[in-house]
Amino acid sequence: MRRLLCFALCLLPFAFAEAQVNMPDPSAIAGTPLPAPELPDRTVTVRVVRERMGNNIAGQEVTLTVGTTTRTGKTDAQGRAQFDGLTVGTPVQATTTVDGETLTSQEFPVPATGGVRVALIAGIAAAAAKEKSEAEAAAKLPARPGVVEIGPESRIIIEYQDDNLTVFYLLEVINNARTPIDIGGPLLIRLPTGAAGASVMQGSSTHASAKGDMLTITGPFPPGKTVAQVGFSLPNAGANYELRQTWPAALAQVFVGMEKIGNMQIASPQLTDVREMNSAGQPFIMATGPRLNAGDTMVLRLTGLPAHSNTPRNAGLIAAVLIFVIGAWFALSPAKAHAAEDAKLVARREKLMNELVALERKRQSKPLSGADEARLQRATADLERVLAELDRGAAA
Repeated sequence: MRRLLCFALCLLPFAFAEAQVNMPDPSAIAGTPLPAPELPDRTVTVRVVRERMGNNIAGQEVTLTVGTTTRTGKTDAQGRAQFDGLTVGTPVQATTTVDGETLTSQEFPVPATGGVRVALIAGIAAAAAKEKSEAEAAAKLPARPGVVEIGPESRIIIEYQDDNLTVFYLLEVINNARTPIDIGGPLLIRLPTGAAGASVMQGSSTHASAKGDMLTITGPFPPGKTVAQVGFSLPNAGANYELRQTWPAALAQVFVGMEKIGNMQIASPQLTDVREMNSAGQPFIMATGPRLNAGDTMVLRLTGLPAHSNTPRNAGLIAAVLIFVIGAWFALSPAKAHAAEDAKLVARREKLMNELVALERKRQSKPLSGADEARLQRATADLERVLAELDRGAAA
């Protein structure tokens, strides 16, 4: 489970490029600095939009606080203001005011290589309140016949746990209608041949359940997303394994992230972009493919699988990863009997996550001091113990 956290470090920039098309949740990216290696060195671009990505605001004045000084610029037709030639390591922060609303980014250091992109989004709260009100009214209407799809933000993650090939389906079932949809029964997803120990993960909808090799998601499906996250192992995968998954609903995009050990490779005629990425010495394979229709079978050919997993656990990776994996996506469901104790552990985990994230961000701008390195080691050790307790609780 803990090694799975490492994927998010590579998944975020890779997935964010896709999210530009898939219209990410504005609140998730507003004011957040995102690495942009394609930009010139020591460059920051600030994009100003109204309510959501794509609603660009041109001619908007933006202020960039650079250390103790400020620079101003105006957004172009794409809503972007660009600031070049900044001093490496200097803390910067972007601000602008739209219709009386002051928008401020997080503070971040200027990188030595590449640049940083940040988005300032006006009217998020008002738009969210309006959408919530409309959605609540529509959700009360009777369900009508229709179809759903497995959304583009769904992910398939493959790693090793306890020397077993382990797979996680992080699925978002999308109802694009404004009213509940009845597909004529539950959405049944039969897991690949040999799947064992399937369990639904924390953060999933109460409509999702797993038994044997079947993931069941009951309807009617409310407007928006129904989250279903399941993990299972493939104990008899061997050196080569062909993962076949038939999807009962259309899959908007294939997205696979795999921890690479040794000579592991992934291939499929349904994958159009396969690339290897490396972060802090840990290799990953990331792959995407186009839409699959309902009833299509996804085929992933995994080769070079090891008999034993000896992947090192890198504390720096875990610290950086936690920026993006807080909570529901990657934490296994706690046993009901230990709910009170698990709540304490989760609170402790969140505190340690925040501490590790802060130290990792500091490390990205300059080497950590001896005291900070000691804090990082203590916090990492504490987090390992907390995650172990949560894992044991989930297995109880």
